[in-house]
Amino acid sequence: MRRLLLIVCGAMTAVSLGAQTKAPAKWTAPRTLDGHPDLTGIYTTQTYTPLERPARYANQELLTEQEFNELTRLLTQPDVDPLATNIFGASDEERRRRVLQTDPTHYNNADWLTTETPKALSSRRTSLIYDPPDGRKPPLTPEGRQRATTRRAITGFDSYENRPLQERCVIWTHEGPPMMPPPYNDIPQILQAPGYVVIYRELATAPRLIPTDNSRHLPEQIKRWGGDSRGRWEGDTLVVDTTNFTDKTGFEGSGGRLHVVERFTRVSADRVMYRYTVDDPETWTKPWSAEIPMMATGGPLFEYACHEGNYGMRNTLSGARANDNAPPAQRPAAPRAPAPQPTRR
Repeated sequence: MRRLLLIVCGAMTAVSLGAQTKAPAKWTAPRTLDGHPDLTGIYTTQTYTPLERPARYANQELLTEQEFNELTRLLTQPDVDPLATNIFGASDEERRRRVLQTDPTHYNNADWLTTETPKALSSRRTSLIYDPPDGRKPPLTPEGRQRATTRRAITGFDSYENRPLQERCVIWTHEGPPMMPPPYNDIPQILQAPGYVVIYRELATAPRLIPTDNSRHLPEQIKRWGGDSRGRWEGDTLVVDTTNFTDKTGFEGSGGRLHVVERFTRVSADRVMYRYTVDDPETWTKPWSAEIPMMATGGPLFEYACHEGNYGMRNTLSGARANDNAPPAQRPAAPRAPAPQPTRR
């Protein structure tokens, strides 16, 4: 009996020691030569999660595990359109329709744009916005509402100046700061060197070169499309402060007083957590914040070659003039600009 007890106790001790040795060690971020966390890598931010929380999930910050799994299965089935929108707020029946492409005049999005790891959900959040807690942008100020009305009034096809900056290849709406997931070619790359961090996106007009040497912002009167970014390290987090935007950039309706604070934190070997806070007292009644996971993916990046004054703009405007000169019965409802062609699958 005593011998049996010793055997049992020995076995329990071995199991206990074995469990201890198999316990996962706490992950530690690799360091660069200057001692900062190494953020370098090629990532993707692709996700169907919307910026703002739809009414279907009002007061629900996170999907349940069951909701997450069901939605992931729907979004990753064959022939799903990577450009499908408004999935979260739709009913279950409507979701099944919306995930499939219905525009026969466009190239097959599922064939052209589906990535090796299909676009799905990058977290269980019901919106990218986490503050305010309702997952919605704060109300516009009176000045913000007036600016939105003015901007809508100057759109059209009379001139290249009436066309969106994105269509003119001046700056894409997702380039940032703050950065947002683009509709396709969602491949940002982060590079680091002493005193600088570079963010290069495949679908972009220019890389972001961010000094991290505690240098001061440019003089207030100097404005830039992407603002003036200055980085600093707060512990293991890269904090990037950006001001000096033009009043034409217009992130989600913003004006020239836009102020963006971004935070990049490497949380695992294959993920960087990207958070940003935007503040513009001339646009919103208070600041708001969003969170977008950056997940490691394969490369390389390919040149997108979107530049101002390209032949697409000439064709868009010449098509509009042809429409103006056509008999009323032959005019379409509105000229349609050619869809930008992707350069990778």
